[in-house]
Amino acid sequence: MNAPARPKKSFGQHFLHERRYIDRIVSVIAPRAEDFLVEIGPGEGALTFPLLAAAGKLTAIELDTDLIPTLEAKAASVGALSIVHADVLKVDFTAMAQRAGVARLRIAGNLPYYISSPILFHCVDHAAAIADMHFMLQKEVVDRMAAEPGSKVYGRLSVMLQLACRVEPLFDVPPGAFRPPPKVDSSVVRLVPLPADARHDADPARLHAVVKAAFAQRRKTLGNALRQLMDADAIRSAGIDPKARAEVLAPMDFVALAKLRDA
Repeated sequence: MNAPARPKKSFGQHFLHERRYIDRIVSVIAPRAEDFLVEIGPGEGALTFPLLAAAGKLTAIELDTDLIPTLEAKAASVGALSIVHADVLKVDFTAMAQRAGVARLRIAGNLPYYISSPILFHCVDHAAAIADMHFMLQKEVVDRMAAEPGSKVYGRLSVMLQLACRVEPLFDVPPGAFRPPPKVDSSVVRLVPLPADARHDADPARLHAVVKAAFAQRRKTLGNALRQLMDADAIRSAGIDPKARAEVLAPMDFVALAKLRDA
């Protein structure tokens, strides 16, 4: 019998082991045989094998080469597991869906907390090729993802994700459900990309620049925060008070600002 893998701090590994939370996550994902499932960071396979048993096939993206042989060996009697050895930030999900001949992927994973935001933004870049995402994340990150305007934790992550997806926090998971226990509580969240007719039509690079500048210094008014991108009159032309702060704007207000062309 193989000894449990030693979690690597450099990869931010915390292996989920408590059965009731594993079962609950699999239940909310509700995998089906017709799904093209992709798991980010399978680790020891706590979610991998129940998902594989339910769907019959699964593609896993794993950076840690030490984990791959054990995953492959255990999967042999469960289903068809395909492991992609790669940094998830370099994986082209759109191309993956095209190669598989499917319209959209379903993605899941217990994300490394230290790079969770870059992974989320990377997935959003491929939202048109994704049906839904179920992620385990630091609870504080999920709170920010779902925050509404006016909240103390509403910010860039809230705006960018809510413009691309429906964000649905599902349930919390305590530190003791992991090995080793993280120092924070975790949460499971569901992200469902918006349909094409509900997506914004702003230039993505311009929108990113506006949102980043607006929240760079939260106490600044929009007129000051965005002065390198547009003047106060331009902000007013979008129906927004230049004396307001970014934290009170709805996500679509940033789209209106991004569509302005006043330099």
